[in-house]
Amino acid sequence: MIHKNLIFAGTFCLLAFGTLKAQKKAYLDKSKPTEERIDLLMKQMTIEEKVGQMNQYNGFWEVTGPAPKGGNAEVKYEHLRKGWVGSMLNVRGVKEVRAVQKIAVEETRLGIPLIIGFDVIHGYKTLSPIPLAESASWDMEAIKKSAQIAADEASAVGINWTFAPMIDIYRDARWGRVMEGAGEDPYLGSKIATARVKGFQGETKADLLKVNTIAACAKHFAAYGFAEAGRDYNTVDISNSTLYNTVLPPFKAATDAGIRTFMNSFNILNGVPATGSSFLQRDILKGNWKFDGFVVTDWGSIREMIVHGYAKDGAEASERALNAGSDMDMESSLYVAELVKLVQEGKVKETLIDDAVRRILRVKFELGLFDDPYKYCDEKREKAIVGSKANNDGVLDMAKKSIVLLKNDKNLLPLKKSGQKIALIGALANDKNSPLGSWRIAADDNTAVSVLEGMQQYKGNQLTFEKGADLTIGKTSFTNEVVFNTTDKSGFEAAKKVAANADVVVMVLGEVGFQTGEGRSRSNLDLPGLQQELLEEIYKVNPNIVLVLNNGRPLALPWAAKNIPTIVEAWQLGTQTGNAVAQVLYGDYNPSGKLPMSFPRNVGQCPIYYNNYSTGRPGNSDTNVFWSHYTDVEKTPQFPFGFGLSYTTFDYKNLKINQTAFAKGEPVTVSVEVTNSGNYDGKEVVQLYIHDEFGSLARPVKELKGFELIELKKGETKTVSFTLTDKELGFYDNDGNYLVEPGTFKIMVGGSSDKGLESGFELK
Repeated sequence: MIHKNLIFAGTFCLLAFGTLKAQKKAYLDKSKPTEERIDLLMKQMTIEEKVGQMNQYNGFWEVTGPAPKGGNAEVKYEHLRKGWVGSMLNVRGVKEVRAVQKIAVEETRLGIPLIIGFDVIHGYKTLSPIPLAESASWDMEAIKKSAQIAADEASAVGINWTFAPMIDIYRDARWGRVMEGAGEDPYLGSKIATARVKGFQGETKADLLKVNTIAACAKHFAAYGFAEAGRDYNTVDISNSTLYNTVLPPFKAATDAGIRTFMNSFNILNGVPATGSSFLQRDILKGNWKFDGFVVTDWGSIREMIVHGYAKDGAEASERALNAGSDMDMESSLYVAELVKLVQEGKVKETLIDDAVRRILRVKFELGLFDDPYKYCDEKREKAIVGSKANNDGVLDMAKKSIVLLKNDKNLLPLKKSGQKIALIGALANDKNSPLGSWRIAADDNTAVSVLEGMQQYKGNQLTFEKGADLTIGKTSFTNEVVFNTTDKSGFEAAKKVAANADVVVMVLGEVGFQTGEGRSRSNLDLPGLQQELLEEIYKVNPNIVLVLNNGRPLALPWAAKNIPTIVEAWQLGTQTGNAVAQVLYGDYNPSGKLPMSFPRNVGQCPIYYNNYSTGRPGNSDTNVFWSHYTDVEKTPQFPFGFGLSYTTFDYKNLKINQTAFAKGEPVTVSVEVTNSGNYDGKEVVQLYIHDEFGSLARPVKELKGFELIELKKGETKTVSFTLTDKELGFYDNDGNYLVEPGTFKIMVGGSSDKGLESGFELK
């Protein structure tokens, strides 16, 4: 009897195993629609396995070595082997990714592949300029190409998901993360968001199946860029008008571009942490916008809701996050610890878990991970792609397009290619690390081309370098605060000596690479360390100074703006920094960048932005003090949004609107003639701004609603045309309804936000 029962039990197990294999084979059938494949898979999943797909762990052991023993690492390892991990981040390199993917695919019950995430912010190893610098190009094709290069390298090392682009709009240069986004304007920010999404993912959802694309992630949803006082992780308190008209448009643009994931933000909005906001995640994103990808939390943000005072413990935090629409838990380990019990207690509906898991699995299917879990694990491709000449050429092109000429009063630029004595001064001029910028965790230290190395490629001049002074003390890193040299001036005299004997002095000053980025807020926007004093000392012996700024945010430099004849905003341009700067300084590339963010006169003006609102007392109409102003400085920025010079000049004339009055829905055509009136071929960003003079809500004094990057040979004239539709002429009310109201509109077309040709029309 026992013998027969054993035979029966064994037969049953074999049949069950065979049935499971058949079911697994069914969801691996490429001929079936994706949603049907997801259905087949989810029917086999236990509640624990479903919750596991919602759990993301940071790399926690040397995956090509032995399994961890003891502690939290062993727990995470066991979760991985049970199929309780849906994604890992910060695992990179083909060998490492293959090893961890093998555990998920070959050792778990269902063999569901991992999605591998990484912060590919402005490149993997071959680095483009920081995103704020790229945005200064106003060149959408170049920005898209930069993201393609980043995706190409990242995918070659096993990564298939980037936590980028950051598309927060912000107005305060004190916030360290301004380096990671597109600046202060929602229209420009929306265009750049679209370009970056398509660069990472491809033009269509089907392109995600290609081996050189990766899933993108729109972050941070929402309003993280409005942290009070520019202090990272701080409270946010904004109006609905600002939310709908300024914060949300780039996120909507990313959704329309097909982005597959969102990341919520650390801040509260309307008193609710974004991670627990159903208003943001369920009502707007998954409801109104019909987003069908998934939402990942920012690092540990579910647990941080306890610290916010919004949840009493991990269970309540998990309940609120899941109910609000956060699909995947990044590194708080709370979903995997709490959700199963919450379902059993009836506090969380399993249907919400099913929805989250379906979204996660959908992206994995779209990436082709079920069809080939190791598609990103090709060592030959890794070796061929990472650091390739083509990628270096691409980031050099992007770097040149990102440079902004802010001032050139004495025409010191472009430099002559022979017969000049040039003094190159500043610790940053010979720095191969800081130009890489922040958020470059895969790049090797000291791999940037320095400005000194770039200028040494030009042999016709006598170039002499002196550091002047060390900028920092000790090693700088991603996790440590920067310590600046404020006492050692021993190199000043040598620098002054070479400057006094030079025809032109090029000074490279600014911020170190890790002075901006996450957690790098500043209360001052000056030149740190001894740099300002060095600049003034050199000016005393030779005022013919070209100031090259290497920085990750707008700086407030009133003395330099007043006294230094030539200022070049060169940002932190990545791997090819020195070559890009040298080619611009010597005129082999005519600078064409325009500022994506206003530069204040001093930090007391922050936040400062061009698309502000008129107050009831905007001007000094009756020569008294009772108007909106400062008593010690002009209220205008030092360098406004959209500003940037060229080695040539551009004249605007014949601004025309095709008629004076329009019906709602009727397109408005605006044209202008632009002439290159200088001595060099060059590029110009022609910008169109509108002002809705009267509305049911007050509207900004100026709003960017169109731009075109054109190239003109010297003496050439082009007519540039713009079409304004309801999409450009309307705005959102405080309930999120889009309105196009009758009234009068002013328009301005020019080369920056502060001046241009003006006209107007009526909308009936």
